[in-house]
Amino acid sequence: MFPTSAHHPVPDPAPADAPAAADDPRPQPPIEPQLEDCCGSGCVVCVFDAYEMARERHAQQLAAWLLRHPGAQ
Repeated sequence: MFPTSAHHPVPDPAPADAPAAADDPRPQPPIEPQLEDCCGSGCVVCVFDAYEMARERHAQQLAAWLLRHPGAQ
């Protein structure tokens, strides 16, 4: 084990039932579409609508992930 210092603290061990970070990566936010990504023809689900749905889904996934990884920021 490496020594602890103010610059390199030893992390607390994860709880035994917590998934490993490699097995449970942090959800990544969706990429925001550019204005020119919209065709302007009034699609039922515009790229901006799809982006908002993806943002809501990401928020739910991130909240669940943070519950599984309580030490994460």
